[in-house]
Amino acid sequence: MAQQHVVTKNRNVSLDKIRNVGIIAHIDSGKTTTTERFLFYTGRTYKIGDIDEGDTQMDWMPQERERGITIMSAATTTFWKDTRINIIDTPGHVDFTAEVERSLRVLDGGVVIFDAEEGVQSQSETVWRQADKYKVPRICFINKMDKLGADFDATVKEIQDRLGAHPAVMVVPIGKEQEFKGIVDLLEMKAKYWDTDPQGIKFTVTDTIPEDLKKQVSEARNKLVEKIAETDDKLLDKYLNNQEIALDELKTSLRKAVIAYKLIPVYCGTSLRNKAVQPVLDAVVDYLPSPMDLKEIKGIDPRTNEEAVRQLTPEEKFSALAFKIQLDPHVGKLTYARIYSGVLESGSYVYNVNHGKQERVSRILLMHANNREEIDKAYAGEIVALVGPKESKTGDTLADQNNPIILEQINFPEPVISLAIEPKTKADQEKLSYSLQ
Repeated sequence: MAQQHVVTKNRNVSLDKIRNVGIIAHIDSGKTTTTERFLFYTGRTYKIGDIDEGDTQMDWMPQERERGITIMSAATTTFWKDTRINIIDTPGHVDFTAEVERSLRVLDGGVVIFDAEEGVQSQSETVWRQADKYKVPRICFINKMDKLGADFDATVKEIQDRLGAHPAVMVVPIGKEQEFKGIVDLLEMKAKYWDTDPQGIKFTVTDTIPEDLKKQVSEARNKLVEKIAETDDKLLDKYLNNQEIALDELKTSLRKAVIAYKLIPVYCGTSLRNKAVQPVLDAVVDYLPSPMDLKEIKGIDPRTNEEAVRQLTPEEKFSALAFKIQLDPHVGKLTYARIYSGVLESGSYVYNVNHGKQERVSRILLMHANNREEIDKAYAGEIVALVGPKESKTGDTLADQNNPIILEQINFPEPVISLAIEPKTKADQEKLSYSLQ
């Protein structure tokens, strides 16, 4: 049984051990199911939630459970291999594009999920372009390998052709559709099988690669090594001279290439059948950037209108971006914020640079979907919910009053339809204006 992690035990991990990742995809490609598996395998939940049963952790609104879709982007914190992963599960429906947009703005990396039978769908293209706009490094997970008509190679080709991406294929599937049993890890050259434990916690790792896959695996590995070598002059030299390249050299170069948007690692599995999900978690830790890799964020100093820069460290002056406002039945208005630099203490004041107002932060909450844990300090690199700020809106920058900075605003797409509502009575009119406020 996977161990349950206590979130508080090592919250203050060093910056290189933090990953702020979003799970993005077209509707129904298994995004929430995959997130559920992430939480289960990292020990954040004891039981696997199921969309069809309506008991998933990330879809907690009644409307979401009723329809089996994600509307609000839920945030949660979990641990894998001593790395703290802040996961934001975003909606796949085109109607909730603004939700995706505001989440992408504060992410450092993304896991893009595709349906192995459907391939690249219309909304996959939309979210991909949004991720391009914010330069979010990503990895791909081709899900539903157990589905009738699942085609790994065709989906990889579509990712390349339709999205203009440079996929680095990391695995070769063992079996397909009903027969899908596991993967061959091309970097480690090991076969991994998920065919004994129905919950997928235990899996078998062996050096023996299935006979019928040997030729395909060998070609795929050469292609992968060549792709990684092309991004690194030192490795290219070794590759061209037929020298052996060590596994850690390949991993280090691949990480740099992913962070520089040169390559996108591609994995496959089936979340619903609990097969081959852990390698994706490994990839999040191994290849997606930490705040340290991104080093700094740029903004404008409102006093001089000149460019200002913040290093993404706790020692730097405080800056954060409010990326989502939510009304909570228990605590009132929650402001979700990504802390980019410095430290925020509960009970302290922050300066809303966009409105030029001081706001008090009475409480800081670490969110796990809609469960919460109160903390007294939030550090650079964290995603937290703040209770207290009244004036803050989506896209506002919170900073130190003596060192203000305005971070890049979130621009929302133009609406495609407009509706009007009007109150029936005078009493309703007052209620309506209060609610709209």
